[in-house]
Amino acid sequence: MTQTPDAASDLASDMAPELAPEMVPNSTLELAPDPAPDLAARIRHAIDTKTKPPGSLGRIEDLAAQIALLQGTLTPRMERAQLTIFAGDHGIAAEGVSAFPQAVTAQMVLNFLGGGAAANVFARTAGVALRVVDAGVAAELAHPELIVRKIAPGTANSAHGPAMTAAQCERARAAGAALGADGHADAVCFGEMGIANTAAATLVAHKITGRPVAELTGRGTGLDDGGLRRKTEVLQRAAGRTGALTPADALAEYGGFEIAMMAGAMAAAARARRLVIVDGFIASAAALVVLTEAPKLRGAMVFAHASAEAGHRAVLAHLRAEPLLSLGMRLGEGTGALLAWPLVRAAAAMLTDMASFDDAGVSRGL
Repeated sequence: MTQTPDAASDLASDMAPELAPEMVPNSTLELAPDPAPDLAARIRHAIDTKTKPPGSLGRIEDLAAQIALLQGTLTPRMERAQLTIFAGDHGIAAEGVSAFPQAVTAQMVLNFLGGGAAANVFARTAGVALRVVDAGVAAELAHPELIVRKIAPGTANSAHGPAMTAAQCERARAAGAALGADGHADAVCFGEMGIANTAAATLVAHKITGRPVAELTGRGTGLDDGGLRRKTEVLQRAAGRTGALTPADALAEYGGFEIAMMAGAMAAAARARRLVIVDGFIASAAALVVLTEAPKLRGAMVFAHASAEAGHRAVLAHLRAEPLLSLGMRLGEGTGALLAWPLVRAAAAMLTDMASFDDAGVSRGL
């Protein structure tokens, strides 16, 4: 669907600061100055006068307009991207909600650091820098390239009580914000690793969207039918511990340290006007927290793909988000965001480098 000038104007409005920075939850950065009022219309004119029929590049044109508004220019650039993988363990894993043991979290962190995971392969292919953060792994890991921001060795079991304290949740979001605000990347991707984190994301999504737990619960790492039934029962009991919650309270009650850090990183990157390429279900649960608290940051976020995880499509529908890709993936790690990066680069390059009819001396037709 081709974006209209009015829709583009709405996108510009979405990037306006909705609250004073000190009032925005977990805000570490003010938004950069808003673009000129007529920029959206000028961007649409520039896209429509490229050497192509108007609208013929479909959603790439919308993506180009979004990037240009975010950067406040008719000549946007998307040259550098960075993937940050946050890792953390979950106490609810003790309830048997995952097909893999909790020890796999630490093992996969070492695999990331060794360059052997799918995220590493995709990042190398796409030319994207990758870093790994220990947000709360239930093991002591030593590696010169590991960024240690451990809040605790895993969350508590949210089936029986809060996953973390409010203070721990705030610390995790602040640590993520510092990482989301640093560096010089044009676009940022955030991945995760944590056995049972689909359970955590499901519960956070349930409390924020109000959708039934059974509708949101998926197979995660590959549960069979019996495992899926057990997972659903556990999550329904866990959800029944609490009533209506704010996004921050839902994150503390049921989330993970890696999800909280991701939420902090997304918000800070968006306020710094970096494009946030949102990965799959876990990353979208973090984005759900951010956008429920600060919906006007939506203009900084692109949703990479629709995963095969049941809850992801429900979260995307709640956010009215149209992902760029649908590949049946459910790995996480930021893999879907990495695959979307070439589309993001192409969209920006189209607006910046493609000739206009006047530049190329090409007739516009009737």
